[in-house]
Amino acid sequence: MRLAEPGILQGPLRPAVLRLALPAVGTTLFQVLFNITDMFWVGRTLGPSALAAVSLASYSVWVLVSVGELVGVGLTAVAARRHGERDPAAAARAAGTALWMALALSVAMSAGGILALEPVLRLMGAEGEVAALARDFLVVQLLGAFLIYGYFVVAAAFRSAGDTRTPFFLLGGSVLFNLILDPVMILGWGPIPALGVYGAALATVLTRGLGFVVGLWLLARRGGVRLHFSAPVARTIARIGLPTMLTGVMFSVIYMVLARVVMDFGTPAIAALGVGHKIEGISYMICIGFGLAAETLVGQNLGAGASGRARDAGWLTARITLVPTACLGLLFLLIPELLAGIFTRDPAVIGAAALYLRTAALAQLAIAFENVLEGALTGAGYTFWTMIAVVGLSAIRIPLAIIVAPRYGLLGVWWMLSLTAIARAVAMTSLWHWGAWEKARA
Repeated sequence: MRLAEPGILQGPLRPAVLRLALPAVGTTLFQVLFNITDMFWVGRTLGPSALAAVSLASYSVWVLVSVGELVGVGLTAVAARRHGERDPAAAARAAGTALWMALALSVAMSAGGILALEPVLRLMGAEGEVAALARDFLVVQLLGAFLIYGYFVVAAAFRSAGDTRTPFFLLGGSVLFNLILDPVMILGWGPIPALGVYGAALATVLTRGLGFVVGLWLLARRGGVRLHFSAPVARTIARIGLPTMLTGVMFSVIYMVLARVVMDFGTPAIAALGVGHKIEGISYMICIGFGLAAETLVGQNLGAGASGRARDAGWLTARITLVPTACLGLLFLLIPELLAGIFTRDPAVIGAAALYLRTAALAQLAIAFENVLEGALTGAGYTFWTMIAVVGLSAIRIPLAIIVAPRYGLLGVWWMLSLTAIARAVAMTSLWHWGAWEKARA
């Protein structure tokens, strides 16, 4: 693989940001499409109970994905630093180490997750049909964990070298396959029986697996991975990736508890939380895509000893991201019912989801700085204090929700989510401005 894409280490920054970010944004939006496809077909064909089940299950899937981020995030920081140091062979060995780590993590998560299913569903207050359907969805996702984690390793290996286009095409192909397979497996067609919620999960896992297998083949052909295990590299990957993993896991657990609070307002409210979260996820994923570009730019420039250029890259990427998030915030404010109506015909769900989107509109400007600068800090290998800030400010959502729900109802819960997101953006901006990340090791 090439040592670094042109423009990352020298020349104007804006073209480099856009060249890296646009395919990365496309990749993250494809990720949203995986979830939206499930929500669309389940909500439109199987009813509010199935939609509520997939909404609840999505927070457990979030835990599953967050564990995989340990290897993805850690490898990106380590391999980007090696590419910046002009040592692609070391980056390829790091990718091989990460692949072995992904296998070990996936086995642990599959076994542990299946054993923990019942307590997790009870934590979220799931009962009856909703709990049974959520269980069906989650078992399939857990058994397919290695396919998800393996793809994270492949994408990180390409991205650390400055190649964000290949992950874009890999995930794009998987999404197109999923768009076809999802309705077939949910509703049945020809010899394929109607599998409902179980079919939605199976279609997603199979198409993710296809992206991983093709991506690994391409990466091996380009010399981007060597099946080698290094304990010191594994420790470095774990040290950098663990705080990000814990952030995602804690964030998921927080939402599970919040789901229990929202459940007190009825099944339409919990379905609306899932719908609103998925729609707002478009904005978040755009920000994460730009954050992935910042991650590569910062990691490679620190490896090359250009900390000033790394700092400028973080600020510029965050400012550019304000444009799409502002546009989405305006849509959330003006046409929330239309957006929510894509996923369900139930008037109660549409009303509650529209309320969610209107309160989330203001936060869209803030999350550009939250997610992009978190990605930039990750590229530097500076993840511990980002974990403390994100987890701490997210955890206070639980007592706040308990306080505001009886007095202000569902609207109070939605406003609490929006205001704490703004607080996280302030924290990430402060950490980036502080500058201690420039001395982080990777």
